Amino acid sequence: MEIPVIDFSKLNGEDRAKTMAQIANACQEWGFFQLVNHGIPVELLERVRKVSSEFYKGEREKNFNKSKEVDLLDESSEKLENVDWEDVITLLDDNEWPSKTPGFHETMKEYRFELKKLAEKVMQVMDENLGLPKGYIRKALNDGDGDNAFFGTKVSHYPPCPHPERVKGLRAHTDAGGVILLFQDDKVGGLQVLKDGEWIDVQPLPNTIVINTGDQIEVLSNGRYKSAWHRVLSPVHGIRRSIASFYNPSLKATIAPAPQLVEKTNQQVEQTYPKFVFGDYMSVYVQQKFLPKEPRFQAVRAV
Repeated sequence: MEIPVIDFSKLNGEDRAKTMAQIANACQEWGFFQLVNHGIPVELLERVRKVSSEFYKGEREKNFNKSKEVDLLDESSEKLENVDWEDVITLLDDNEWPSKTPGFHETMKEYRFELKKLAEKVMQVMDENLGLPKGYIRKALNDGDGDNAFFGTKVSHYPPCPHPERVKGLRAHTDAGGVILLFQDDKVGGLQVLKDGEWIDVQPLPNTIVINTGDQIEVLSNGRYKSAWHRVLSPVHGIRRSIASFYNPSLKATIAPAPQLVEKTNQQVEQTYPKFVFGDYMSVYVQQKFLPKEPRFQAVRAV
């Protein structure tokens, strides 16, 4: 069993209906799929790969080797339940970026620009498949017609671990936000998604973009597109690169199931998910990220 691999370019040809159906099925049955021919230039992906590797080697590796994760693993023979074997920074439009690695800033800025466009194309496909007006999901995440959504890029590296059986690269969780776009390592695996009670490898494939749906897509779709549990195993050999970009709602955005997807029975509205402000949801999520997700929806303050 493998997660779906979909040729995104076929949306523009005679196979459009088939490709739309493949994406709909992937969203409904998996919450994860890989895109090939997604429109991001291979040359840009190669530069991203290069500058990310140089950045980790030049600016991060030495500090990770002195980190609390390394110390904890050395000091204890027990499983480490509350840490991740991960080096990570987050890139936003308005925060401080690494400056020592040549080409990092220019390359990652260009990459983020292209990824954001791809995210919005994927959301339009979801709109159409769900029978929603064009632009519905984008508008919901942006809290209107503007450009207010949160778009962050998490640059992670998972170094070789001497005891991978005792610590996860990243513990099992669902993602809080909207649409997540991942450029993962094409040699060192480790990402797994939970499907029908079984952990399935997200196979490393060159130059693909992995898409997964977050908790807010689950709410907006009224549960048709579930956010999927996933985790990262610590690598034994090699450094695993993982660059995940998150198209999330504005903290002020009000999130609720799309009215078109809510069934009415005897004039009573079916209310599986509450209506809430995303910032309130995030306050709950940061405390409960690695716990079951259903209580998060119920704990958030309804609008």
